[in-house]
Amino acid sequence: MIKQLYQKSLRLAAHNRSKTFLAIVSFAESSFFPIPPDVMIVPMVVAKKNDYIKIFLIATLFSTLGGVLGYFLGSSFLDIGMKVVEFYGYEDKVLNLKNNLSRGTGLYIWLVTLFLAGFTPLPFKVFTITSGMIGFNLLIFFFICLISRGLRFFIVSYLSFKFGNIFNKFMETEAAKWFTIIGVLIATIFFFLYFIIK
Repeated sequence: MIKQLYQKSLRLAAHNRSKTFLAIVSFAESSFFPIPPDVMIVPMVVAKKNDYIKIFLIATLFSTLGGVLGYFLGSSFLDIGMKVVEFYGYEDKVLNLKNNLSRGTGLYIWLVTLFLAGFTPLPFKVFTITSGMIGFNLLIFFFICLISRGLRFFIVSYLSFKFGNIFNKFMETEAAKWFTIIGVLIATIFFFLYFIIK
């Protein structure tokens, strides 16, 4: 099923209303849909290089708004939210997180985790839903989603603009590893700077 959805998303990238479909996929992926917007972003930018900023902005905005939907699934529709979390096999991690936060620990770890979920191949929807479950500050949540998703989609859009199909091949083979490495480095730097300033 995942492979079929992947192929369908690729076909939507070539549609004459691809930007509308990108908005829908970006929105849905942040709350329940398994295929990331990158699948559409790369071929869309390769086909229409001058639109790479517009494509990046659409993916970022609608992914962040979809994250807010995920948040409200977690905060107001717990049963539905948990079904999504269970589908990705993260229920034990979510319960452990809730226990840690109830003891007054783990808040800063969650900030870093949420950023990494938005930037790396982690299933972002699990973390948007969990943010709602734990009652994480909605405004901070929104801005972390905006920054992490924006960074990721800008990098994907810009490198697709610069390198075209060469970057497309890279995305298929090496992207998960390098986005994880870069995300961890960024999160570590911010975490370190925060404690220096504090």
